[in-house]
Amino acid sequence: MEIVLMAAAVGYLLIRRVRGEPAQAKRMLILPAVLSVIGLNDVSGQAHTPPSLVFLVATAAAGILLGALRGASVRISHRDGLAFVRYTGITVLLWVLNLAIKLGADLALHAIARNDAGVAGNSLLFTLGLGILTEGLVIFYRALCSDHRVMLAPGQNGTPHQMSSFLDNLRHNLTDRGNTPHDRHASEWDTHTHQLRNHRR
Repeated sequence: MEIVLMAAAVGYLLIRRVRGEPAQAKRMLILPAVLSVIGLNDVSGQAHTPPSLVFLVATAAAGILLGALRGASVRISHRDGLAFVRYTGITVLLWVLNLAIKLGADLALHAIARNDAGVAGNSLLFTLGLGILTEGLVIFYRALCSDHRVMLAPGQNGTPHQMSSFLDNLRHNLTDRGNTPHDRHASEWDTHTHQLRNHRR
């Protein structure tokens, strides 16, 4: 049942982001973080042998790495004043690779340590949750560095989207940090030159 639910969740995520959607902090960060914690709680009592521990660490590391690559491959644009996220073909291929690695690791663990096979199924929520969380963090960081606003959550029944002053302040801090002293000096010089030209006219 857990595998079916996670497959449905991944399919739903793929459909939404292939079509494109506004970036939402709760969906990108909070939800996968909760899934990861629940998944870790499910598997923590079972991963107590060397093969199961190696399997858990390896699949979690693969999920994090592929999640970061997916986040870097996503196309981020600006629409209606908000960051807009859309999966690319590379993102979809990375998802396929992620699922293939997880399935291969599950089969390998079942062949090597049949008694630890339960860890494979129970780790699905944990490893995929980590990957989705990492993907969301990379997208979140890229969007804010590009000076795009990220909503906290969408509005319901025609109400305005929920925004966050914390996210807006973080966006301003990241974009200001990206401007080097040379860039700021050049901007000030251009402004001063423009004022002189207007004065002469």
